[in-house]
Amino acid sequence: MTVWDDLVGQDKVSAVLDAAARDADALVTAAAADQPPPEASRMTHAWLFTGPPGAGRNQAARAFAAALQCVSPDRALGGAPGCGFCDGCHTALLGTHADVSTIAAVGAEILVKDMRDTVRKSYTAPANGRWQIILVEDAERLNERSANAVLKAVEEPAPRTVWLLCAPSIEDVLPTIRSRCRHLNLRTPSVEAVADMLVRRDGIEPAAAEAAARATQGHVDRARRLATDPAARERRAAVLRLPLRLDEVGSCLRAAQELVDAAAEDAKQLADEMDDKETEELKAALGAAQGGRLPRGTAGVMKDLEAMQKRRKTRTQRDSLDVALGDLTGFYRDVLALQLGSRVAIANGDTEDALDRLARGSSPESTLRRIEAIAACREALDRNVAPLLAVEAMTMALRAG
Repeated sequence: MTVWDDLVGQDKVSAVLDAAARDADALVTAAAADQPPPEASRMTHAWLFTGPPGAGRNQAARAFAAALQCVSPDRALGGAPGCGFCDGCHTALLGTHADVSTIAAVGAEILVKDMRDTVRKSYTAPANGRWQIILVEDAERLNERSANAVLKAVEEPAPRTVWLLCAPSIEDVLPTIRSRCRHLNLRTPSVEAVADMLVRRDGIEPAAAEAAARATQGHVDRARRLATDPAARERRAAVLRLPLRLDEVGSCLRAAQELVDAAAEDAKQLADEMDDKETEELKAALGAAQGGRLPRGTAGVMKDLEAMQKRRKTRTQRDSLDVALGDLTGFYRDVLALQLGSRVAIANGDTEDALDRLARGSSPESTLRRIEAIAACREALDRNVAPLLAVEAMTMALRAG
């Protein structure tokens, strides 16, 4: 199994990255043998991966990082880098490779202090790998100062450093940064491709795999979670029951509170798992005995960790809300399709009775207004509006139609 097998429905992107990885391998091999580099190369120092949510931007970037760090002996026999099994591939895919640094937004933005050490590292030679790789998973969340730090590093990179930036669209990245990157756009994989992946990789029954892939409209990670996690299926079912509950103002407010509480509980579960582990690891690194007091002068470090964990919890809650809003959008899209007699496949076939009821009881115009209300709620959350206020406004708008 090669590193490209995780890129579902992205054959063209895989081919481009495979060719670039071969040329990158030739460059490093020539340098190690003190030979002149190849005259032409499809490898470059900065890449920008864009595509809709669920298309696999981060997976594509990490697979490319693994191929660049591949040390498989088969390469000397004409094999392609990116075997998926060697130490370089394995550690890069797991995120533990010493020369692959990953930056992801903890809160709403990637702050300059989060980038400072990474930018410095980008100017150093690889410690034991073939390339120094910086993977920025949420490049659209770079604020002005952190984006300027990245721009400086991308403008004047070290010879063996590669920047991999991921964002939803090319417009989400500063023009000065994207102009220095090679752009690859991933497309939403087909329902059939995602279902096939779930059957082959996760052993899901074909019918359940097809239902999960169709319900998430090609979002690979959410499809896998929906197919394998009963709690995720129950949360989705609760969200899709919401449109039938909005018959009075009190019901709207209760539904909004339940939606926000469910997202907060999701965030708390994830935080409880990660925060305790991070706190104990940091205490051990600072020299505190288990259950004992921290050494003098280390309280500031612990406060920084707590602040980061708080920002991550807030973002996790809003990400969970965004998943629910995406499910609601898909539901009303199906209602609109029924109202217009569209031949588009229904994504939420398991709620057909509710879809028929809403389609008969409202007009296409009101359904469009409801979809716009969900979009407005997502925009409000992006502007850091209090989640409960944003969701209450949305449920009231859904009731009004």
